[in-house]
Amino acid sequence: MNPFNNVKKQAPKTVLLLSSILISTPWLSHAQLASTDQTAAHQANSHEHAPQANVINQVKTYTCPMHPEVISHEPGRCPQCNMFLVEQQAVASPTDKHTEHQAAEHQNAEHRPTLATKSSSLVFDTPAPKADSLVKAADNVITIKYVCPMHAHIISDVPGTCPICGMNLEKVETGGNTQEININVSGSMQQALALKVAKVERDTLWKFVETVGQVDYDESQITHIHARVTGWIEKLMIKSVGDTIKKDQLLYEIYSPDLINAQNDYLLAMDTATTNGQERYKGLVRDAGLRLSFLGFNDKQIKQLTESKQTQYRVPFYARQEGIVKALDVRDGMYIQPSTEVMSVVDLSKVWVIADVFENEQSWIAKGQKAEIAVPAMNINGIEGTIDYIYPELDPVTRSLRVRVVLNNTKVDLRPKTLAKVSLFGGPHENVLVVPQEALIQTGKENRVIVKQADDSFTAKQVTVGMMSQGKAEIISGLHEGERVVISGQFLLDSEASLKGSLMRLSSGHQH
Repeated sequence: MNPFNNVKKQAPKTVLLLSSILISTPWLSHAQLASTDQTAAHQANSHEHAPQANVINQVKTYTCPMHPEVISHEPGRCPQCNMFLVEQQAVASPTDKHTEHQAAEHQNAEHRPTLATKSSSLVFDTPAPKADSLVKAADNVITIKYVCPMHAHIISDVPGTCPICGMNLEKVETGGNTQEININVSGSMQQALALKVAKVERDTLWKFVETVGQVDYDESQITHIHARVTGWIEKLMIKSVGDTIKKDQLLYEIYSPDLINAQNDYLLAMDTATTNGQERYKGLVRDAGLRLSFLGFNDKQIKQLTESKQTQYRVPFYARQEGIVKALDVRDGMYIQPSTEVMSVVDLSKVWVIADVFENEQSWIAKGQKAEIAVPAMNINGIEGTIDYIYPELDPVTRSLRVRVVLNNTKVDLRPKTLAKVSLFGGPHENVLVVPQEALIQTGKENRVIVKQADDSFTAKQVTVGMMSQGKAEIISGLHEGERVVISGQFLLDSEASLKGSLMRLSSGHQH
């Protein structure tokens, strides 16, 4: 007989028996459920208090946010910057991290308020005074305030610490007048900063343009020499470019059939007029003489031909003016035509200086204005000239305007193609307030200067600037004659004034 079969057959009876017992005794199920709840609660309590006790027994570490090397096991302040020490988070295992965090929050909530709660209550629960308290209403009264270096909106009337980060408040002195910010600098600090001052005075400013130019030939003094006949150069007296030529100096001799025919015609007209004695033959003599003159004969040569009555086969030509040979295009034995330029001669007693003026300065330039020329390469300074001509168009590449200055060069000291410094003077502005140009602090939107007061303090003032020329700036408004402005080290003082001005312009924020 299989025992498993007996079990299977008896199972329905057992189930029925247990069901009848449960139905007849309902209190049993309630008791079991209550017992089960108490067991679960006890286990939960045991799990909750175990890590809490573990967190309390653990040693905490506090460090400074600004100085991580400062470490303490107790809450407090940093000995270097006085900031609140913050708790350094310990490295927890993944299984205990969540429970330790819950335990820490539970402990902090029950036993003490957090630092953030204290700081926020100090900052936001204290009534904020008006921003006008930063500056007193009376002029020239120094106001002392204490400001947090990390939180600029924390401002106090008394020394103390910042309620947010715990840092010591820094002392700041501001002037009572919001338009002028006084800066006090000790004598030793002024020497260290190398502060220099200059007086505001009246002077005459010229519209001054300083540029560069180039010495060039006076084109009106250039002479081009051509032979007006065809022929051959028999003898050339000029050897090279740059030779100096005197007036009536022999330049070259030429053999030309045309010149021989012209001389013969002149002699024939003279003989005819002498033989016949009629007036109309005298006109032929005059016409033949004009022809010789147009072909290059001078009066002396025509007179010599009249007296000698001998034809010259090698006709000499002489210089009509003094100068320097600028170009020489022939040599001995060359065949030339009327279109051939034998040479060009230029007179250097006058020269031009062609200067370039920037486009924005062209309104300062006018014909007849004075100019001063210097040639550093030749150690020449202070040559005076005048603007003779202003070219009608600008150079499209350099955007500059060409100006021509005429100079006397009787000693022939100036050589063409030499670079020169050109100073052009426009109309004067007389009796105006001026300061050295280096005293200006130009920000693009406004111009400021640093003024030294009678009590040796410094203040920043906004000024209106007019014309700037020759290292000086015209002051239209903002300064008075006799005041002293800083011309060296003023940017450091202006930075300090800007910081103080920012404090004085505060109109909102939490202040203490």
